[in-house]
Amino acid sequence: MEALPELLRDHVTLVVESVDRVYLNAFVPQLQHSGGIYRWLRDVRGQPIPSPALLGKIGDGFVKAMECFAKERGVPLEPFPRGVRKEEHVRPHFARAEAEDRFGVVFVGTAQEKARSYRGVRTAEGKASGQPWFEFKPSEVFVKWFYVYIRDQEFGPCFVKLCTYAPFTGRLCVNGHEWAKRQLAKAGIAFEALDNGFASCADPKRLQAVCDRFGPHHIAALWRRCLAVIPQPFSAEDQRAGYRHVLSVLQAEFSLTHVFDQPRRGRSFFEHVIRENLDLGRPDRVALLWQKRVTRRTGGTWSTRVITEGVQPSLHAEFKHSHVKQYFKEGRALRTETTINDTYDIGVQRALKNLPALITYGRALNRRLLAAEEDAATCMADMERIDGVLLPTEVDGQRVPALRFGDPRACALEAALCLFRLGPLAAPGFRSADLRELVPVLRGDPTSYSPAQATYDLRRLRLKGLIERIPKTHRYRVTGKGVRLMMALVKLQGQVLPALCSDRAMQERLGPLGRRLADQLGRCLAALSA
Repeated sequence: MEALPELLRDHVTLVVESVDRVYLNAFVPQLQHSGGIYRWLRDVRGQPIPSPALLGKIGDGFVKAMECFAKERGVPLEPFPRGVRKEEHVRPHFARAEAEDRFGVVFVGTAQEKARSYRGVRTAEGKASGQPWFEFKPSEVFVKWFYVYIRDQEFGPCFVKLCTYAPFTGRLCVNGHEWAKRQLAKAGIAFEALDNGFASCADPKRLQAVCDRFGPHHIAALWRRCLAVIPQPFSAEDQRAGYRHVLSVLQAEFSLTHVFDQPRRGRSFFEHVIRENLDLGRPDRVALLWQKRVTRRTGGTWSTRVITEGVQPSLHAEFKHSHVKQYFKEGRALRTETTINDTYDIGVQRALKNLPALITYGRALNRRLLAAEEDAATCMADMERIDGVLLPTEVDGQRVPALRFGDPRACALEAALCLFRLGPLAAPGFRSADLRELVPVLRGDPTSYSPAQATYDLRRLRLKGLIERIPKTHRYRVTGKGVRLMMALVKLQGQVLPALCSDRAMQERLGPLGRRLADQLGRCLAALSA
């Protein structure tokens, strides 16, 4: 297989970075606590006794308004059938609207789902006085939700989800790829769709510029358009008093797509990526990819999952409530996708105005993952450079000791430099203490690596050009040359040579020289392991 950089340079026909699905929460800030419900009913609705029965009447009125709306517009309104995905059930309605070139509401579905609401309880003062007086306590209830599916002129297919009971929260789901498709169609730029994405485009630069333009103001405008058409539980008087929905981000997906000229190239590349990156879920790699410090108190699970659906595998690495994944889309494109399920995982608040910060973070994470895979895949090195590591050299009049081939300490040192924790993408660099922590573990002898030995090793690594010191600090970073050479040596000593020693068929193909080499390597490996 060709090296990853050559594949991405010579055999990719389209590269697109875009916002994918964004799932938003719509809530009224004043109704997020029981006191707000009390003030709304008393001060705005003019009810002297705030009763839970009033909330039921408001919800019933909203349900009737939605039913009348669907009947007047000729829009189907029905409950979702059991065992059928909502997206599959609605797809024919969107297809019919697209065939008729019709925009607006195409379907309204109902479902009984859990919601955070309030339960009315009579207060002790009310019981003592005999007066009907209530307080509202938060509780989880199962209530009716409306799913309003809309074909919008700017966003294409999207849906609004509204709760029929106080505090009347909602949801909005949009897709950045569908928004970009609509913009290209309006501009007259030809493109070929790839399900939720693009397979080709007549003007790739214009496509990327369109994707870069997507922002929170487009989503806010869509929400205003939706509420201007469909019924809502808040009257005009409520809205004048400031009782309006505010949007926040519940889930956001950010994708980086590489479309290959031939499916076989992308398929072989992706299978190679899976083999080389089965340790993505390790805490040190998670910390580097997500640019977050991972300690013993950091919550969440650390795992790498390879999921196979049919013949299409996907690679997942998780961090707290979020994850990054890679998969081969429709046999044509490599999709690298970051999904943030809780913005607080990365230190960003949920308000819609913070979407640009999430976009910047998600795109950077996708690029970091791809850059790390390139480093792992391009570890080939010529013999001259390998000799510069394995043999003593002289740099500026200073003698630099060798990293002897097969030496346990040198092997552990090379493996440590290949870890993400010390790799070239680690922003703060690494210290001597980090080396002293990792090398003994990789060597298998926790007491065999002193500070003096670490200083000695750092000097020879620096003079050989494998690491460089960060100016005005006591930290180091691994150079690009160092990554390629270290990975080549680690794979040679850990994978190639043991396979050669155990594979008799390979030895026969290499002839007498191969058999003698295998015997010598076997003795060396046995001596080192002893």
